[in-house]
Amino acid sequence: MALRLPLLLLLLAAAAADALTPDGQALLAFKAAVVQDPTGALANWDATAADPCAWNGVACSASASAQTRRVVALSLPRKRLVAALPAGPLPSSLRHLNLRSNRLFGPVPGELLSGSPALQSLVLYGNELGGPLPEELGGLAFLQILDLSSNALNGSLPASILKCRRLRTLALARNNLTGPLPDGFGAELAALERLDLSFNGFSGAVPEDIGNLSRLQGTVDLSHNHFSGRIPASLGRLPEKVYIDLTYNNLSGPIPQNGALENRGPTAFIGNPGLCGPPLKNPCSPDAMPSSNPSLPNDGDSSTPGAAGGGKGKGKGLGKIAVVAIVLSDVVGILIIALIFFYCYWRAVSSKDRKELGAVAGSKGSRCGKDCGCFSRDESGTPSEHAEQYDLVALDQELRFDLDELLKASAFVLGKSGIGIVYKVVLEDGLTMAVRRLGEGGLQRFKEFQTEVEAIGKVRHPNIVTLRAYYWSFDEKLLIYDYIPNGSLSAAIHGWKFGKPRTMTFTPLPWEARLKIMKGVAKGISFLHEFSPKKYVHGDLRPNNVLLGTNMEPYISDFGLGRLANIAGASPIAQSDRVGLEKAQSQQSDASVSPLVSKGSCYQAPEALKTLIPSQKWDVYSYGVVLLEMITGRLPAVLLETMQMDLVQWVQFCIEDKKPSAHVLDPFLARDSEREDEMIAVLKIALACVQANPERRPSLRHVAETLERLSGSS
Repeated sequence: MALRLPLLLLLLAAAAADALTPDGQALLAFKAAVVQDPTGALANWDATAADPCAWNGVACSASASAQTRRVVALSLPRKRLVAALPAGPLPSSLRHLNLRSNRLFGPVPGELLSGSPALQSLVLYGNELGGPLPEELGGLAFLQILDLSSNALNGSLPASILKCRRLRTLALARNNLTGPLPDGFGAELAALERLDLSFNGFSGAVPEDIGNLSRLQGTVDLSHNHFSGRIPASLGRLPEKVYIDLTYNNLSGPIPQNGALENRGPTAFIGNPGLCGPPLKNPCSPDAMPSSNPSLPNDGDSSTPGAAGGGKGKGKGLGKIAVVAIVLSDVVGILIIALIFFYCYWRAVSSKDRKELGAVAGSKGSRCGKDCGCFSRDESGTPSEHAEQYDLVALDQELRFDLDELLKASAFVLGKSGIGIVYKVVLEDGLTMAVRRLGEGGLQRFKEFQTEVEAIGKVRHPNIVTLRAYYWSFDEKLLIYDYIPNGSLSAAIHGWKFGKPRTMTFTPLPWEARLKIMKGVAKGISFLHEFSPKKYVHGDLRPNNVLLGTNMEPYISDFGLGRLANIAGASPIAQSDRVGLEKAQSQQSDASVSPLVSKGSCYQAPEALKTLIPSQKWDVYSYGVVLLEMITGRLPAVLLETMQMDLVQWVQFCIEDKKPSAHVLDPFLARDSEREDEMIAVLKIALACVQANPERRPSLRHVAETLERLSGSS
């Protein structure tokens, strides 16, 4: 009888397993491969259940019958699972597999991929996977996201990946991959929007057809590899907003100056000793420069047609008559040009406006403008005040440089957005400024731009970035700000820089520093709202627009930028974010499938979608989201098991579910546990700021005063 009981239990377990759907059995095979599960992520994966859809991390398709529901997503990020990926297939209906930031080891089995042909996203970054990439990748015809970064994968990139023509994200950074990229990389993967191959051992030439990737966004990161040869000019065909990082390779020759490669700072090319030409200080030798004309035949070259028999000089270069004709043509051309310049000079001197022209020409750092005789533009609709349009206009009397010095300075790209490029500019005397380029066109609205920018220049506060000068012309519109050295608040919270992952040297901000930043931002926005003459609205407050000084003091940037961009012809941030949010909301039918909500949209107040008139209550809501981000350490869009929601919803969900405070607070703040009361107080302030009803949100002045009453240095 004693022997029958275990046998009976075994038979009952087998019968229960048989009751499971095939998808459930495949998931149990994955669980069997898990060596350690310290967080209990798979605790409710019960073999006696008839339906796996209630298991942690599992999402199923909608269906009335439990037997017909299929597993479409498995998401178990950051669970510290220790496991090898099973060699057998996962559910064949699986569309999304997210096992990032665990401790998975061993190879990526080809059988696992071939058994899930419907996969749309495969996210395994931050594990310990090794071995080569399987050829079976090419069988994933629906694959859109492939992120295998930060593993120990080796071997080459299989050519079969070119069959994944729907691929939008290819992230293989920080592995040990080698060899050249497969032929046709740019032509076949034309849907790519994100490409990160950094910190590998890829070699060979950068593919010529990479310029076909017209949908790329953000940073194209090919840095820290062994790519060699010349930089293909086709890279210049990439969208101008794309930042191309080619640092630390073995590239050589001149840097093409076209399209997306034009006017770049040297930071995108350092670590390639063989590169030459602008923007590097290493000039190219004549041999390195590409020849624009075919070589003339050599006089002594017997292989030249006609040389063997004398041929009446056909093989010996130009004849005497041709030389004489060329000389005469040059002389006539020089005389014509001289006459034209003489006529232009006479016309300029005899002009009724010569006094005004002389004043413009004599101003420090100014340019000729539109009154230079023959070379004037016919801009009848433009304003008549030319000195302001073609000179650097200082908004600070202590400005120590002019336009010529600014144009000669070393420039480095700091970042890009829909509004333009931001450069770090280092002048010859060491003075460092931040310069934002707004674009071209819109000359007829100069007076409107001038009024707006000079009003912004009068806003002076210790927590607002100061606008020092501006420049306006038909071709360029520049805003010159103080340079703030410690990057953005977003990078300080999350350890990201220019879209790159958190670095090993990332040091989380202590509570004291976070509280100081919260207070400073509240004071700056409160000043705009309450004390400035026009009672401004910032309209685009987010961690990316909060810069940090030498002592981690906050500076609010991009104030008034949306309106200036509208006047100058660029795209305003607020409108683009509004459109992005509308698109994201229209795609929420399947929470496990839909893309993340636009980060920018998560900072916008709900009522911003219904009205175009900015309100100071918008800034209060945005400030509340920034507070939540600093308290929780989370991104503004949160992935919760198989659901995704914005940070405000997630915090409210945790409160309604009565989660402990440790679940909400950033784990890095555990070292400041004695200040938890202050953290909870700030959390309450943040929740008041993000109330759906704008009338119930406090003013920023009240918020600033409340924060000041908390202990900690200001």
